[in-house]
Amino acid sequence: MTITIKDDAGIAAMREACRLASEVLDDIAPHIKPGLTTLDIDRIAAATMQRQGTRSATIGYQPSGYPPYPGHVCTSVNHVVCHGIPADKPLKKGDIVNVDVTVITPGGWYGDTSRMYEVGECSIAAKRLCRLTWEAMWLGIAEVKAGAHLGNIGHAIQKFAHANHLSVVREYCGHGIGQNFHEEPQVLHYGQPGTGPVLEPGMIFTIEPMLNLGRREVRELQDGWTVVTRDRSLSAQWEHTVVVTPTGCEVLSLSAGAPQPPDFIRSAVT
Repeated sequence: MTITIKDDAGIAAMREACRLASEVLDDIAPHIKPGLTTLDIDRIAAATMQRQGTRSATIGYQPSGYPPYPGHVCTSVNHVVCHGIPADKPLKKGDIVNVDVTVITPGGWYGDTSRMYEVGECSIAAKRLCRLTWEAMWLGIAEVKAGAHLGNIGHAIQKFAHANHLSVVREYCGHGIGQNFHEEPQVLHYGQPGTGPVLEPGMIFTIEPMLNLGRREVRELQDGWTVVTRDRSLSAQWEHTVVVTPTGCEVLSLSAGAPQPPDFIRSAVT
């Protein structure tokens, strides 16, 4: 495993890329309401990227064995775990939707983040799932510090999820990022503390837990991208990109409209 260590210039470039990705989500937020389609969300995101001078990393993205991804963002509604393709079906009151944005700056740096949105008044269960998944992400972030093991992140997330009777999707994970969309290391959202690589300043990666109300098993639909819960239970995901610093970590994907860290861990990150 070769993990790329970013220098000060690289970290600054990633800070800008991730802020721009988060600002795409800021622009989407005021439009979230019943009747909006995920294709509308995609168009809003595309317009913001054009205005920024960035471009989407997902549209046309084609890993080996996959068809080209057709959207500027991923839009995952209710029981869709990840990689939901924007479509013309209107959102309805009570839906929850994850929007996952990855932009590429003119300098070739990738900024990656995702956020949950509630459409109108949602059920107590849906609200709880969104909130707890957000808190689980931040508990994982709080484990990021030089000298710690990568496995501490997944352990913190899994322990919290299971304590709250939620399941952790295991097939998809966080990842290193920089001038490539996906780099080492793979950041699991479950595992044992004290395992995995030791974190060093300059490492940059995403933390993006996917938690389900029901069982953790998932399946991929025939479109080759959309992943859903097998039991059709609700799923939620939040994602931030972080850099390891000499004194802890910095969350790179924060913007003016991004939800701020929860009070119970705010002092643990910069």
